[in-house]
Amino acid sequence: MIRKVRIQDAADIVAIYNRYIVDTTITFDTEPVSVDEMRNRIHDIASCFPYFVYEHQGRVVGYAYVHQWKERAAYARTLETTVYLSPDAFHSGIGTILMQHVIDECRSLGYRVLIACITAENTGSLEFHKSLGFTQVSFFHNVGEKFGRLLDVIDMELQL
Repeated sequence: MIRKVRIQDAADIVAIYNRYIVDTTITFDTEPVSVDEMRNRIHDIASCFPYFVYEHQGRVVGYAYVHQWKERAAYARTLETTVYLSPDAFHSGIGTILMQHVIDECRSLGYRVLIACITAENTGSLEFHKSLGFTQVSFFHNVGEKFGRLLDVIDMELQL
């Protein structure tokens, strides 16, 4: 079931997200996030932008949201996307369902463009976004660093 995020979801979201922080280059956060920090993030984002979770048997197994892409007013109708799943939700279709829900919500709210910022080595996410209609618009070399490695980043966009 898809629903709007609640502050009470912070612990489930932290359980999903911290695994990506500690074990992957999918996020450029380098230190695990506390439940309190996640509550603040949820509050700040969900009070302004679409933020949804997928709940299965009373537990959040995935989440997706959009947030401001750039601070200047001229970018107000362009947002950056985020989607994460728990390992047991991989290849279940939940990511697609969540992202399609976010995309539809953004369209209905009058946003124009969604940007996905993806580590170049994350080929699964690149293919996932391509399947949703995103196209590559940039390739930045060595702009991130994690685990002592320089990482490339690709931006993909979806015109709404």
